[in-house]
Amino acid sequence: MNLKFPARALGINPRIIVHSVRGLGQFYANRREFSRQARGRKEWEIGSDWPRPADRYDNSGVANGQYFHQDLYVAQKIHEHGPVRHLDVGSRVDGFVAHVATFRPIDILDIRPLSTTAANISFTQRDLMLEDPSFDACTDSLSCLHTLEHFGLGRYGDPIDYDGYLKGWESLTRMLKAGGRFYFSVPMSRNQRIEFDAHRLFGVPHLLEMIEPHYNILSAAVVDDSGELHRDMNVHSAAGLRSFDVDRGCIIFVLEKL
Repeated sequence: MNLKFPARALGINPRIIVHSVRGLGQFYANRREFSRQARGRKEWEIGSDWPRPADRYDNSGVANGQYFHQDLYVAQKIHEHGPVRHLDVGSRVDGFVAHVATFRPIDILDIRPLSTTAANISFTQRDLMLEDPSFDACTDSLSCLHTLEHFGLGRYGDPIDYDGYLKGWESLTRMLKAGGRFYFSVPMSRNQRIEFDAHRLFGVPHLLEMIEPHYNILSAAVVDDSGELHRDMNVHSAAGLRSFDVDRGCIIFVLEKL
């Protein structure tokens, strides 16, 4: 029996469990030594233990992977371009949005609620699968990173809609002014598929069908199966039309609206 699916569904990470068990012995040894050193000292009250036995096996941080690369890469592109307004749809708030908010205001839309007092971040709740003409041609710079793949799958409380991503795509296109920049990323695979209810993985040929009637492709970057970023990729090459032979990668476009 494959336990990965029920473990994921319940939010259980087997790797953390294994490392936690592995680290318990060292935790107790460290606790005994620390208690010995603290004996008779009054500067610090010793509170309840908060064991983190798995942390000793982690790296100092994560400097690869889809979200790390796309958030940093696109934030740098926006900084270089310097738009009048930047509007984001659904991207990671504690990654990409935070990066952009360090150097400019950013307006964000999401189907989920958000409460924040952070400077430079303005939020509006909206379902992009529904038409709203008040947002038409409202910005010269737009981003939607690792988001469109979820539309219509119900994961985030949105209505079930097989074509939800196409309705969202139409809304995104209408929001951007002619000549505006669109920073767009989705999961990519040589085997285009839906993994319900997590996401869609797009093939490059289908993405080109969506993109080319509305946009010029200024650049494309790929995060491969090992989590490494490759810039300036040719999506019309033989490799590109095979979705760069990745199974579970990410493609990041910089587009200009026609």
